[in-house]
Amino acid sequence: MVTRIEWLDAGLELLATEGAPAITIERLTDQLGVTKGSYYHHFGSAGGFKAALMEYFEAQFTTRLIDTIDAENAKPRAKLEHLLRLVLADPDNAALEIAVRAWALQDPDVRATQERVDAARTAYLKELCRGVGADVDPDRYAQLLYLILIGAEQVLPPIGRAELREIYNLTLRLID
Repeated sequence: MVTRIEWLDAGLELLATEGAPAITIERLTDQLGVTKGSYYHHFGSAGGFKAALMEYFEAQFTTRLIDTIDAENAKPRAKLEHLLRLVLADPDNAALEIAVRAWALQDPDVRATQERVDAARTAYLKELCRGVGADVDPDRYAQLLYLILIGAEQVLPPIGRAELREIYNLTLRLID
């Protein structure tokens, strides 16, 4: 039997590689090699799956990272640097982030999730930046850090993770 998490991972993979239109029950069951019964058992409907998928996306790519960094007994600057390393560690995340943003332009439920994710991420960055105590506006600095990531994911060709790390290193010098 396929677990709920396996369904959601398959959904995120399809979303990242082929976009929201690819997330159909047929594509998911083919990918997982199961029947539709398991899908309906876990999610009830396509709307239930979409809601669970967005909740899972938020938990995996926002809440989990914040919780990981918050658990550290470190100064805000060290937490900020660790957060940036975690975000840049998986180059495949960019495709998923782009796909979710594209979907959010067309679906109000996904848009609500994206707005919540963006708000949580920027609020956490602001919290960390306020703790650094630099001579820059911490709220604007936090926005800058987040916008660098989003912009780097949107340009074509995309900026590689190594180059993005260099850009962040340059940006972090503003608070030295």
